[in-house]
Amino acid sequence: MYNKIFRNRFSFVWVIIGLYLILSTLTRIGLLFATTGTGITVGQFTGLFSIGIVYDLAIASFIIIPFVLHLWLQNEYIYRRRVLPFVCLFFAALLSLLIFTKIVPKDFSPQLYTAIIAYIVFRWAIYLVLFFVPASFRSRWRAGVLYFGFVVVTFLLLLNIVSEWFFWQEFTTRYNFIAVDYLVYTTEVLGNIAESYPIVWIMTVLVLTAIALTFMSRQLIRHSVSQPLSFGRRTLLASCLLLMPVLVYVGVPEKWRHFSNNEYANSLAGNGMYEFAVAFTQNELDFYQFYQTLPDTKAFKLVRQQLQSPNARFVDNDPYSIEREISYPEPERKLNVVLISVESLSASFMQAFGSDKNITPYLDSLSSHSLFFTNLYASGTRTVRGLEALSLSIPPTPGQSIVKRPDNANMFSLGSVFRSKGYTTQYIYGGYSYFDNMQTFFGGNGYTVIDRSAIKPADVHYQNIWGVADEDLFTLALHTLDSNEAAHKPFFTHIMTVSNHRPYTYPDGRIDIPPSTQSREGAVKYTDYAINKFLKEAHTKSWFDSTIFVIVADHCASSAGSVDLPVTGYHIPMLIYAPKILQPRMVSDLTAQIDVAPTILGMLRLQYKSKFFGQDILNTPAEKQRAFISTYQGLGYMRNGKLVIQSPVKTVKEYTPDLKTGNATASRIDDSLVNQAIAYYQCTSWLLRNKKQSE
Repeated sequence: MYNKIFRNRFSFVWVIIGLYLILSTLTRIGLLFATTGTGITVGQFTGLFSIGIVYDLAIASFIIIPFVLHLWLQNEYIYRRRVLPFVCLFFAALLSLLIFTKIVPKDFSPQLYTAIIAYIVFRWAIYLVLFFVPASFRSRWRAGVLYFGFVVVTFLLLLNIVSEWFFWQEFTTRYNFIAVDYLVYTTEVLGNIAESYPIVWIMTVLVLTAIALTFMSRQLIRHSVSQPLSFGRRTLLASCLLLMPVLVYVGVPEKWRHFSNNEYANSLAGNGMYEFAVAFTQNELDFYQFYQTLPDTKAFKLVRQQLQSPNARFVDNDPYSIEREISYPEPERKLNVVLISVESLSASFMQAFGSDKNITPYLDSLSSHSLFFTNLYASGTRTVRGLEALSLSIPPTPGQSIVKRPDNANMFSLGSVFRSKGYTTQYIYGGYSYFDNMQTFFGGNGYTVIDRSAIKPADVHYQNIWGVADEDLFTLALHTLDSNEAAHKPFFTHIMTVSNHRPYTYPDGRIDIPPSTQSREGAVKYTDYAINKFLKEAHTKSWFDSTIFVIVADHCASSAGSVDLPVTGYHIPMLIYAPKILQPRMVSDLTAQIDVAPTILGMLRLQYKSKFFGQDILNTPAEKQRAFISTYQGLGYMRNGKLVIQSPVKTVKEYTPDLKTGNATASRIDDSLVNQAIAYYQCTSWLLRNKKQSE
């Protein structure tokens, strides 16, 4: 039996499969024991490993494809003759054609294209060299190719383990759309990795380990070269092996891993590479295909009922329109607005929400002098989702944020309303604005985009791969706001911070947590320091008394939990500060991130035509208050102490969430509440698909 399995032409394939299964199992075990408080039961423990091995085998079937082809097509004749180089050149040409016509998406980064071109050139060079070398060398080359291939594959598999480990530490989940984004923005991501981890040591250990494993497997690799096997038998075995990925593609769905009500167990049951492929192919999900729907007329009727208010009048009787005239009895106030969206500012960081770490001392003190929103929930888990909610005031749609999608220019936005009132509208970012498509999105929607390239190198106190330190960002903002004042026009300026992001580095000597700790707590406290410094300097400006400052998070620092959508992973603070304009008070009304834009406009008493799904929360009765939270596939709707979650494929569940722990208890389906949830997301998808959300 041993000879049949391990002493034959395809022994190399079994080694690759076995190695991958061992590494994947060790990864699953490591991630499991690295996470505390998972609440995984014995049954879930058994299930996650049983289901996990299915996904591991599925990915292994794809990993072995090039080696199966190599071992199947090689024979003594073509290696003794000069047929081999011509065969190889043919396959290289075919590979080149496929890569540039079918495989590589148009939005891949230039770095990836460069890598692909380098690989093709490398392969062609090998084949051309083989054409001129003796047949005896070509025979030895077969073993050399397998040794080299085994080292490369083993290194990549080990690298994937390390990558999954760090990704899990950051997001407590397998690869998802975030990992896909990271693949596109290679400059920032690779720079972030280099600044956050001892990358040279890690890579050195991985290379040495890969070489050691190859040396240990050398006998099995030699058998793949030396053992004879007829072409007919090779064809039969290769066909069976190559049929495996086809069966996987057709018959192994992503939903299998969702076997329990514990999201930690579900994620561990998955496979990182498999989840990456799923995220890559589902960058945008069709709501009508993957989610439960209502008749469009009924969905719009429900949404129009929810958006009806004393200060809102629908402009016409079009049943597929939410456009309405917003008016207030008081006169308009053309005040300046500075909106600061803070990177990863969880509500739990503040003392007001129970923190005892004292990492937001200034925001804690400012809360008693502001409109302090204590029951606000972010739309998603990424900056682009927060920017979408704050600027477009629409519920999160499945798949990627609108900020990252094509054809997202000239949309109805907070900026477009301000511009219609004669405001200067700007977006200021501490990094390079091409990241996350910010330049294209904000520039295409009428904002003047200002980023780190506007700062002279001599004026930068500190920077990392993500951008300049927040204090340098705010210095740039102050200069910009001074210029706005000199132009004698009201302004709306949106500022996006960057410092609260791994590697969590910042200038020394600012706070009592040294930057060498590279801790989240230090980064949060530094951003708090920078906001304090900014507002103190702003207080000396002539435009300060006529400006409203809005400080709100883009999303939480973490959204991990044992349930699909833990509400605590979306709970964010908002402070609206204007000491000469607003009376401080605490606002405990249930607020969605999409309510921020109409609430700001309501404070100014601006009259405008609105296509926002958000509401002026300060003028919305309690019975109409609701919030939206989401992942890329899970769509949550919070109302009256209940949480409805929609997910593919056409699944709807209802829970009673615990707002303190984030846990949730399944509850009886309330058809009325479920229909409201479906209606909001369905109408949003309908309007976007039919391009009805333009200015």
